[in-house]
Amino acid sequence: MNKENLLKVIADSGYNIGFGAKKNFATFDIVEKAPGWLGFLSLIVGIYALFVPELATNHISAAMVVFGITTLYISFYLPDKDRYEKAGIELTGGFHRLRALYYEVKSLPDGTDFTKHVAEHDAIVRASLNSTVSKQIFLSDWYAHFKFFWQQQTDWLDEQKHFKLLRDKLPLSFSLTVLLALAGAGGCSYCNGLPTPCALLQ
Repeated sequence: MNKENLLKVIADSGYNIGFGAKKNFATFDIVEKAPGWLGFLSLIVGIYALFVPELATNHISAAMVVFGITTLYISFYLPDKDRYEKAGIELTGGFHRLRALYYEVKSLPDGTDFTKHVAEHDAIVRASLNSTVSKQIFLSDWYAHFKFFWQQQTDWLDEQKHFKLLRDKLPLSFSLTVLLALAGAGGCSYCNGLPTPCALLQ
């Protein structure tokens, strides 16, 4: 394998392993923190509803029920919480080893025998595959995109993959959800004779 192709392969593996690490950490964060925040918010709303009539409506009550159901859903992942943290740590280690390998390969002349480096890459990928947890919580993909592209250093990956905002850095499901929400808001505004969201931006 020549230098150019090996750098691309390492970058592809680095992206997969690095994003996998962030997805595991995203699930861990949601399972660890979301129930507490939902419970705290429900408590605050419940207290204020005692003397703020607007908070004692059916809509608010329904939202509190949804919070309760969400907390119940999250609780199904609690027994495996430590697995997600462990997988995230192990995959992050693989990500860092691939980054070091990338820069090592990049510093070598084009005509170098890269057999040793290919074997090292393959060993890192195999070890990372053994650390993967396939079952992830709802919305972990969105959170993982934020953690990977906006918190992680990915310059070395971008040299090969040339990330784009809409194609890579924002989840497709998130973009579609935003478009549908804007379309729905625009439709409701049109039916009610109110300015559309697009008109408000002009």
